[in-house]
Amino acid sequence: MRVVVGISGGVDSSVAAYLLKKQGHDVIGLFMINWDEQDGQCTAEDDYEDVKRVCTKIGIPYFSVNYAKEYYDRVFQYFLDEYKAGRTPNPDVLCNREIKFGPFLEKAKALGADMIATGHYAKTIVKEGKTYLTKANDLSKDQSYFLNQLNQNQLSSVIFPLADIEKKEVREIARELELSTADKKDSTGICFIGERNFKKFLKQYLPAQPGEIRNLEGEVVGRHDGLMYYTIGQRKGLNIGGRKDGNGERWFVLKKDLENNILYVSQGECDVLFSNGLYADTFNWIPEVPKEKKFSCLAKFRYRQPDQKVFVEVLDETHIKVDFEQKQRAITEGQFVVLYTEEGICLGGGIINEKF
Repeated sequence: MRVVVGISGGVDSSVAAYLLKKQGHDVIGLFMINWDEQDGQCTAEDDYEDVKRVCTKIGIPYFSVNYAKEYYDRVFQYFLDEYKAGRTPNPDVLCNREIKFGPFLEKAKALGADMIATGHYAKTIVKEGKTYLTKANDLSKDQSYFLNQLNQNQLSSVIFPLADIEKKEVREIARELELSTADKKDSTGICFIGERNFKKFLKQYLPAQPGEIRNLEGEVVGRHDGLMYYTIGQRKGLNIGGRKDGNGERWFVLKKDLENNILYVSQGECDVLFSNGLYADTFNWIPEVPKEKKFSCLAKFRYRQPDQKVFVEVLDETHIKVDFEQKQRAITEGQFVVLYTEEGICLGGGIINEKF
């Protein structure tokens, strides 16, 4: 079987490619360039050198392809629009749907691929002709949250070689093979853009509008650099500590008033920071809209959060209402709510549009 692997220059995709080759597949490595760097901080060149070394070492051909325009149009513009609207987006989720399982899948098919593969920690199972997304064995690294927008065509076309492997074992395999990526740091930051000074980066694309920071009583307690730089529940970087009339507790971001350009905060956590439920839109069901219009399940509202029990009402094919069994802290518009069964099957996910 011919498998085209999305190889990034990291340890996970390197080992995924090796495991497929070891299983006897005809493996091709495909490196995606998705960001045209303008400030000299892009690591794509270094990553591609690692791709060359890894592919040569394990004996597979490799190619590179540039999807910078597709990434800007399909992912980055959404990222900017959401920040402009005062929300906090998660571009990594959209990047998977629109790039890694979009143009990449099309290119792989053009190369004669029967399947594609990635280094994601996730798993698929097929039942009655439908493909389900489930959590990986290594729950500490599970990335099914970021794959919640994939459709049946995308999921049925992918292999996740790391589904049953723990991260430490992946590192051990890479060291045994003496791969250049064996001890390479895991990538963090914005998908394909990476780690950088976030304020400085965002300022290149959106004009900052400084304004007042107020407490719930309306008192001005400081100045903010621009609402787009802050997220609900944030406590660092507010620069309003040490007030003589304060109670000594930390300050937290509660909400944003976009119309008046005001950031509201509280000293210490308060009820405003907690919600009873949410509404989500653009919901993507895997593999289909459930027959029951009301049901209970588990949910995540951010990556790495422990599963929370919720009660879901399906309003229509793409809109849901979610009631929490226990109040949840810092629910953030623009982020994704992702639903799971008790067995770890991902039911799908949607964008948080409103909380209550």
